[in-house]
Amino acid sequence: MKEQHERTLSLDHYEHGIVVHALHSLRNDLIGEKRPTDAVDDLLLKAIEAPYQKQKRWKRHEAR
Repeated sequence: MKEQHERTLSLDHYEHGIVVHALHSLRNDLIGEKRPTDAVDDLLLKAIEAPYQKQKRWKRHEAR
């Protein structure tokens, strides 16, 4: 049995919008072809509900 690995993808606001738009467009195409959209629906919800991650920033001490 294969192990399932989880991947993390970091996207900025613009890239996130492109992914959501592309998945939505694919979903509409599948609906037009009367094909199941379950996998795309799940992935679209994951993309929309993905949490923000705070980026680590280095503190610079200006008073040195």
